Amino acid sequence: MSKTESINIPLSQLVVGLTVKLPLSWFNNPFFRNKVPVNSQAEIELINSLDITYVTVIDGMHLLANDEEIEDVVVEDAVPEFDIQGAIKKSVHSSQQRFNKAASDLRPAFSKVVSDPQLSYRESASVVEQLMTHLLESKQPEIVFVTSVDKEPSLTQHSVSVAVLSMMMANSLGLSHSELRDLALGCVFHDIGKLKIPDAIRRKRKDLTTVEINYMKTHPNLGYEMLDRSGLFPAPMLDIVLHHHECLDGSGYPNKLNEVKIPKLTQIAALANDYAGLLLKTGSPQVALGTLFKTRVGKHGKDLIQVLVKVLGIYPPGSIVKLSDGSIAKVMMTSRDSKQPHVYSCNDRGSQAVFRCLTDEDVSVVETVKADSLSEKIVSTLQVQSPVCFYPSHIIE
Repeated sequence: MSKTESINIPLSQLVVGLTVKLPLSWFNNPFFRNKVPVNSQAEIELINSLDITYVTVIDGMHLLANDEEIEDVVVEDAVPEFDIQGAIKKSVHSSQQRFNKAASDLRPAFSKVVSDPQLSYRESASVVEQLMTHLLESKQPEIVFVTSVDKEPSLTQHSVSVAVLSMMMANSLGLSHSELRDLALGCVFHDIGKLKIPDAIRRKRKDLTTVEINYMKTHPNLGYEMLDRSGLFPAPMLDIVLHHHECLDGSGYPNKLNEVKIPKLTQIAALANDYAGLLLKTGSPQVALGTLFKTRVGKHGKDLIQVLVKVLGIYPPGSIVKLSDGSIAKVMMTSRDSKQPHVYSCNDRGSQAVFRCLTDEDVSVVETVKADSLSEKIVSTLQVQSPVCFYPSHIIE
């Protein structure tokens, strides 16, 4: 047998230094990668604890015994190799469809909030249940880049994205399903009061005047009044609508509340909404995250900001990055390794675009890249200018 060929060996012949493939599907693979470098005795013990009898050696065969001593395992029903690239693509596309549906399903809830509050409540509760189902269908949900066909997200798209960020944070904190529902409901309606603001102000591209800014700042009160009069919506959700612009240091609005008077769910929603706003202004998920640390000290709890970073990763979905192999990529989906997210990459000429699982290739992110430094071809291939929104997902097998 040539030492350059792959070979199946029993677990008893595992040694540190080998690189192996496990005969397991993606979901049953604790390493979450096809190629597994065996770096320690602890990893050998972990592999031995799995429900398998052999592994396939793909590198490091010189570490094995002599040819005549190697026991080549004959495998009758090998598990077909998992198509991780196809799975990432499927997950991203599925998340985009789900995001579009949730935003679309919110429209009747928004339009009927005054004329038919019961219908509005039913429609919004249905959207919340969709979000709950999609968040909880995996024990370890990831967050995915989704987008809008417009230059910026619509009101309902923004609401869904903020709800997703908030729910991911709350889920990471171990909050109850009841709290998740109240949080999601508050987030999907948090900006409903903006419907009472004239379009000439709400959609204005230029800087608002002081009078217009003060008018915009009435939207939490307007939204609260619209929802409270029906008596249908829970108090925690109404608090989010009224106080999602409050800050822990008392500098927020409309009531300049301090930390002790702002419930935890409202604090979570306020942080998610602030991040989404910064993202819209900067156009960069990572720059927006950095701005939170630099300019929002004292306005949000450090513990919650750390949770947000945990959820988004250091290279949040939507970030444009350079990889260690020289490729340029858009981060599409978080992974367990924040430096090796799932990406959509192309070469430096903007061609050969493909979805990639970096952990499976031992490739990592080197740095973020500014959009204005890229060629038109790369900008087009990676759709660099697309608005960034978020949705929960997982690798679909």
